[in-house]
Amino acid sequence: MTSPAGLPPTGGGSGERQRLKLLAVTACPTGIAHTYMAAEKLSQAAEQLGIDIKVETQGSIGAENVLTDNDVRTADGVIIAADKDVDLSRFAGKRVVTVGVAEGIHHPERLIEQVRTAPVHGGGGGGTSTSPSAGSSGGGKERSVGYKALMNGVSYMIPFVVVGGLLIAISLSLGGHTDPSGGLVIPKDSFWMDVNNIGVIGFQLMVPILSGYIAYAIGDRPALVPGMVGGWIANTGSLYDSEAGAGFIGAIVTGFLAGYLVLWIKKVEVPKFVRPIMPIIVIPIVATTALGLFFIYVIGKPISWVFEHLTDWLGGMTGTSAVLLGAILGLMIAFDMGGPVNKTAFLFGAGLIATGNQEVMGMCAAAIPVMPLGQGLATLIRKRLYTEQERETGLASLFMGLFGISEGAIPFAAARPAQVIPANMLGGAVAGALAGLAGVEDAVPHGGPIVAVLGAVSGVPMFFVAVVIGTVVTALTTVALIDVSERRRRGQSMVDGLAPQPELALAGVGVGADGGTATAHAPAQRTSSAPASTGSATVGTDTDTGDSASSDSKSPAGASDDEVLSGYLTAQTVKVQLDSGDKEAAIREMAGLLAATGKVTDVEELVATALRREEQGTTGLGEEIAIPHAKTDAVTAPVVGFARSAEGVEWGSLDGTKAKLVFMISVPEAAAGDEHLRILALLSRKLMDTGFRERLMTAPDEAAVLDVLREIR
Repeated sequence: MTSPAGLPPTGGGSGERQRLKLLAVTACPTGIAHTYMAAEKLSQAAEQLGIDIKVETQGSIGAENVLTDNDVRTADGVIIAADKDVDLSRFAGKRVVTVGVAEGIHHPERLIEQVRTAPVHGGGGGGTSTSPSAGSSGGGKERSVGYKALMNGVSYMIPFVVVGGLLIAISLSLGGHTDPSGGLVIPKDSFWMDVNNIGVIGFQLMVPILSGYIAYAIGDRPALVPGMVGGWIANTGSLYDSEAGAGFIGAIVTGFLAGYLVLWIKKVEVPKFVRPIMPIIVIPIVATTALGLFFIYVIGKPISWVFEHLTDWLGGMTGTSAVLLGAILGLMIAFDMGGPVNKTAFLFGAGLIATGNQEVMGMCAAAIPVMPLGQGLATLIRKRLYTEQERETGLASLFMGLFGISEGAIPFAAARPAQVIPANMLGGAVAGALAGLAGVEDAVPHGGPIVAVLGAVSGVPMFFVAVVIGTVVTALTTVALIDVSERRRRGQSMVDGLAPQPELALAGVGVGADGGTATAHAPAQRTSSAPASTGSATVGTDTDTGDSASSDSKSPAGASDDEVLSGYLTAQTVKVQLDSGDKEAAIREMAGLLAATGKVTDVEELVATALRREEQGTTGLGEEIAIPHAKTDAVTAPVVGFARSAEGVEWGSLDGTKAKLVFMISVPEAAAGDEHLRILALLSRKLMDTGFRERLMTAPDEAAVLDVLREIR
């Protein structure tokens, strides 16, 4: 066959041109259903068009069917259908089209057509899915470059915040004591001082990591060094004559500056002999030096000026109303959590302790824990608004808040500054004002409930009242602002990466802690019950999975004739016709079906858990499919059920179709890991096969249904 216009022919023997060969990468933030649905749709479309395609899936269970150097070398083009950062440096010199994962599901044929004339991705040692050179060619909506870069930095920063903050909190609680001259003091040369020092290192690295990985997401590896060094400079005020560093806000600034500076330098034409050393020597040195000097001499001066003038301004307010002063201090404490504004308020209060005025520090001490406590509480109030990683970070944030470590809220503020920072400031102002009204005093330069527990605070009851009210105000305001933002996004588009997708309802079941970024290239951890071919989405090659109707329908080794999916789905858990007409009734009916196996100890709890998961986001995946699920100890072992509905059940699917094929998965808490995700991946991929769905719908009885389901490999 002749090569399509816009694509060079691949090499062929005997004067015969080979078939067009494409590669693809699919990925979504949670790495669950949509990753595999997009892979299957692209594979099916390519097969119908007579095109060879190999699809790499980057899901929560790791990268599968990984593209090799040989694959890339012989490929004619690449499709990236992803809602998270994907490294494009390996595709230099290839035509690349980049779109959101939903586009891979809904318009695979269009993407295959677009890649024929897509722009050639440039080299230069870098390039990611956020690179302008990887343009989308009009195909689907993507998360913005800025959003992807910011979330990349936040995902890498979170472990440093959690580890550093918790180690500091543990060392203070177990090894510290109050000292009027030094706050909470840990004896030098003690074991707990060593623990504290380790935690401090984690905190020191937190800001450079945020900056560095923002830059990395924009400019790839050459931007990593300037981003990290720039972040360190931003957080070290002494380098530009400021008593306080610029904190996480400064890190965001340096991260974006470093990333785009590197992109600009890459465009500079240089002699051919210099090009090999550009990404590893020239670009990092030039970008790091330029950014560092720019921050020290240009950006640092205004920061120092702000610090000095805020201190003078606060000094002139000491005679004003305590309520007003407390509100202002609370606003400042909550604004940048370690930056110049926060440090100005803190050092102002700490400096007045020596003069005998302990009320100002009391106002600061009440405001300091409000941000981490409020953000942690928000993740508990409205779990559906947060990913699994954010909820885990929220628990750590609550713990840090108890010890007055305001930095525990930084990951939330960095990820959603427009919603989180105003909420933090409002709660901080309320807490500071109430502490000022009650005349709360703090004898040490530290904040949070720990100083009250250790006896450094006078007016303890009102101190806790101020902290609790401020925390609740922050949490409720955060939830309200995020909810409004999400509703607005849903109103703009139901398919772009910013809109909640059905698979987000599955995010609580064993999803990787990085939100899909940090684990994208982790090795797949297979189990004996899942064949290695699961990850393959290759069509027309030796690694074809054989998902067609002619594929082997024999049971996997070790499974009896009435068992499917390693025995999780059996004849007992199959029902040819659902009696229920609505979603809640259908879930209840499916739960009863699972109970027939004897693996369900509490049917009502199973139903309640599944319904709570539906509240977080529909599990209707479209294509007349729904996969409700529950992670609960109401079941003693993983169990999967299947039922179908001729009329269909309204499930809230984004494509508007009613669910006619319903799979229900339930796993105990301890088993909610890779095995469950692998089952979901197998189901979601196979269910994209139109012929498979038709055979499921027309199978006359349970035995025939099981025969069809055995095709799932």
